[in-house]
Amino acid sequence: MQIVFDCERMKYPFTGLFEYCHQLGLALIATKAEQDEVCFYTQKKNEIYFPQKSKFLQQKSIHKFLFPHLKKTVDIWHATYQTSWYMPPKNRNVKIVLTIHDLNFLYEGKSDAKNIKYLKKHQQNIDKADHIVAISEFTKNDILKHLKLTKPITVIYNGCNVETFPNHNKPIYKPSKQFLFALGTVIPKKNFHVLPCLLQNNNFELVIAGKTDLDYKAKILFEAKKYNVENRVHIIEAISNEDKYWYYKNCKAFLFPSLAEGFGIPVIEAMKFGKPVFLSTATSLPEIGGKFAYYFNNFEHHNLQKVFEEGLQHYDLTKPNADIILHAQKFNWQTCALAYWQVYKSII
Repeated sequence: MQIVFDCERMKYPFTGLFEYCHQLGLALIATKAEQDEVCFYTQKKNEIYFPQKSKFLQQKSIHKFLFPHLKKTVDIWHATYQTSWYMPPKNRNVKIVLTIHDLNFLYEGKSDAKNIKYLKKHQQNIDKADHIVAISEFTKNDILKHLKLTKPITVIYNGCNVETFPNHNKPIYKPSKQFLFALGTVIPKKNFHVLPCLLQNNNFELVIAGKTDLDYKAKILFEAKKYNVENRVHIIEAISNEDKYWYYKNCKAFLFPSLAEGFGIPVIEAMKFGKPVFLSTATSLPEIGGKFAYYFNNFEHHNLQKVFEEGLQHYDLTKPNADIILHAQKFNWQTCALAYWQVYKSII
């Protein structure tokens, strides 16, 4: 069986989709049967992320309009992004697996016209596909509620892998006090602006890492100034894997109050270190964090502070770090890849 694995989204570094394509691609290579073959559809610059002897199909923008020739030996095209423009026409003898990560646009306050437009594009890709994969039960239920589905759908959770750098001790910013850590693209749906109030009545710093929208950064800093904690809020842009490891390892707690997630890989990354994680109750996060996370059920500042203080007290009293790590270990890329191989085989 020959698979073409779509890594087109790897053109956007420091994103969850980059990590998904990279880690799942490596895991597919590691778990494939001897007679199976994986070919990566990606830009030339991203070939370095896969073993040297791997097979590649070079991704080009023109393929939106003139799809590349595929060898007759190709059995499956795995489209890894739900609104991808890079999918073979249905008249070719290639089966299509489509991964849908989320319908987050439905929770972002967009206009009805934009929601209809995005749903239409999702439906077009679903209609082309032979099998749909959702990355959480929440996403699956969203698909069934808002789109027409006449083909199989399988839930396959993402894996999680955090590279370790035990000797790294020089992050781009090194807090001088105990600190709270948040990671993700710094945009409004991540909801990071609700976090500065958690620095009242304590001496913590807050470090927020991720590719940053400047207007939203200004909003976060405005909130920090309102609580007179602006000197303890640090927004440090995208970070290296070495720095990410250091911040996870050394933070007091991980904060992720996002309003819209199909999965939420940073949550599991922090849990792999046994850290207390504080999440919103929105979309997929309760499914991923389970009973091992603490939840903000609203974002009024007194409630946020209460949940945070009580959560830290509970964590320090019960010391659940071993159980948190065990929970996180369930989400691994090898298990994820093996589940995808089962889907591939099911449609040949």
